[in-house]
Amino acid sequence: MKKFQPKHPLPTAILAALTCAAALPSAAVAQDGTALTLGTVQARLTAPRELPARLVFTSVDVIGGDLLQRQKVDHSWELLMNAPGVQVTQFKMGTDAGRFSFRGFNGEGRINAVKLLIDGIPSNDNAGGMPYLDAVFPLDISALEIVRGTNDARYGLHAIAGDVNVLTRQGGNDGQASLTVGSFGTRDIQIAKGFEKGAWAQNYFVGWRGSEGERDHAEANQRSFAGKWFHTNEEGQWRAGLSTRYYKNTALEAGYLSYAEVQANPRQSPDYARDDRSERRTVQTSLHADGQLDNGWSWNGKAYQNDYRNQRWVTFTAGGAQQERFNDETHRGVILNTTWRPATSLAELVLDAGVDAQWQDNLAARYRTEARQRQSTLRDWSFDLQTQGAYVQAVIKPVEALKIVPAYRVDHIDGGFHNRSDGSHAPTYNYGLIEQPKLSLSYDLGARTVAYANWGRTFQIGSGNGAYRIQANNLLPSRNEGWESGLKWTPLPGLQTRVAYWEQRASDEVATILGVNGAIGANEVGNVGQTLRRGWDAQLSWQANEQWRAWGAYSRQKAVITVADPSAPQTRGRQIENVPNWLASAGVEYAPRADWSFSAWGNGQGDYFVERSNTLGRHGGYVLMNLSATYHVDERNRVALQLKNATDRFYVYAWYDSGSSGYSPGDGRALYLSWTRDI
Repeated sequence: MKKFQPKHPLPTAILAALTCAAALPSAAVAQDGTALTLGTVQARLTAPRELPARLVFTSVDVIGGDLLQRQKVDHSWELLMNAPGVQVTQFKMGTDAGRFSFRGFNGEGRINAVKLLIDGIPSNDNAGGMPYLDAVFPLDISALEIVRGTNDARYGLHAIAGDVNVLTRQGGNDGQASLTVGSFGTRDIQIAKGFEKGAWAQNYFVGWRGSEGERDHAEANQRSFAGKWFHTNEEGQWRAGLSTRYYKNTALEAGYLSYAEVQANPRQSPDYARDDRSERRTVQTSLHADGQLDNGWSWNGKAYQNDYRNQRWVTFTAGGAQQERFNDETHRGVILNTTWRPATSLAELVLDAGVDAQWQDNLAARYRTEARQRQSTLRDWSFDLQTQGAYVQAVIKPVEALKIVPAYRVDHIDGGFHNRSDGSHAPTYNYGLIEQPKLSLSYDLGARTVAYANWGRTFQIGSGNGAYRIQANNLLPSRNEGWESGLKWTPLPGLQTRVAYWEQRASDEVATILGVNGAIGANEVGNVGQTLRRGWDAQLSWQANEQWRAWGAYSRQKAVITVADPSAPQTRGRQIENVPNWLASAGVEYAPRADWSFSAWGNGQGDYFVERSNTLGRHGGYVLMNLSATYHVDERNRVALQLKNATDRFYVYAWYDSGSSGYSPGDGRALYLSWTRDI
């Protein structure tokens, strides 16, 4: 890989971030910041025109591509099982297979609390879901950058608990091809290749994944294509490029079981689900440009269009009717950012500001169906949503040991709703300017210890028709205020640890009503009340030497309703559904020789209540272990054997809604054989 020599020298901290791909441990110092890096991150050959999150925010985790690219997963959200403090919710139903979340929010879909970005491009749907993530196959990912908490000013809508940026391969002349076969009729082909010559850099990815599924009636076929084309001028002062990604998934749905059924035979599919299936298509296209100006100024801009189409026929219970759920969304947006590093007598000063806007055009329809033939209309909505946001923040180091990051963000929401079933119209609620102050601090207590704290405000609005004035009273956005305090300690070279305590309060939380039985009601969202989420995290990452690497994380969390919705007073003081009280992940890798490596890793979570009165018991806990062995045939070829859920642990995802419940069993023991070749 080329040696990075920018025309305009960068601060030492940023250069350190670019070279964090070093395989050998170095003497970790407090100036490395509070971020924890797990694995190897691809060094970019171009200077960053915007501030890297790991150098600004205080609760950041970076997972390198070497840990992600070798994972055998059916869907890319499963890669977040490696991430500290992240809850992964597994529906395992067709295209709507699962989601992830953190900080006491669940991945149920009632409250989607994480802003997802792919190479800096917003990638949530209108409800905050993450349908675009499946389009990014593991072999194309160079790193995951996770910011937990309320102190990131760069993003507004959906960033209730933080954000995740998926970084894909950029530049270079390297590439890989992989072929995987294994349990449940799995076939997986991925090819990623970069071409870089002179001023031009191109990257391509092609992926296809087919599986029969462990359960009956669970076949799925996924395909993805991505391309990037970038040009950098000779002096390296500016760069411009185009990126596009296409994805399609067609899948059958195995259906939810009763608890008795799932215990008797977890691999069965109920007869009422025989006509259930789904199809999803996503397309993301974006233009990127960035540059370096004189006197310490840099800039970057992005313009994008996201297209999401999902058609799903689903029957949730034996007594329920089949529904067709159809969503068609187009989101267009622009993001502009500028950064200034003025000459100053301070140890460091960086000023950063940005603006962004997004225009959504959404269709959401539901039909009562029989054998996928429409019988009646349950919902026929057309709605647009416009968001505009701006932020300013500074990184101030008055002395080398102290870093202060004050920030301020404002957002404005507008749009209109049209119920095509009855012809009614409604504007968005008058949310006004949504103000979000934020502050982060870190202080080096010594050469190997840094203490940090942050405070910030984020916001939540309703999804679907929940953001529009379909009732007389105006609603304000729910304000989420959170704080965190922690300590990062590096007692030995290669060993990094971090502990933190955090809290987050919501002023008037709302949640999507799942409506599994087809009830349409007046609102898609319902009031939860005032809530409190709090917990603590403990993490470590250890690269002992060239042969050994280990990591681990444990999180305790609790999400409770402090002031209940007046219509549900019995929920006061109760825990919010589908939020386990603990999360854990750990792994170890051992390479006794250059041609062999072995690894063991796993994750787990506690049981959770399935409804807000906390009277129907707990479900959903598990501890899973995975094993793998890799043999390097030669410099370019390697073969890997991977055993997932090695102990064949039985576990389920469970939901409850309006008197109905359902259970979806997780995958049992599975064996996969992979061949990977560097190209």
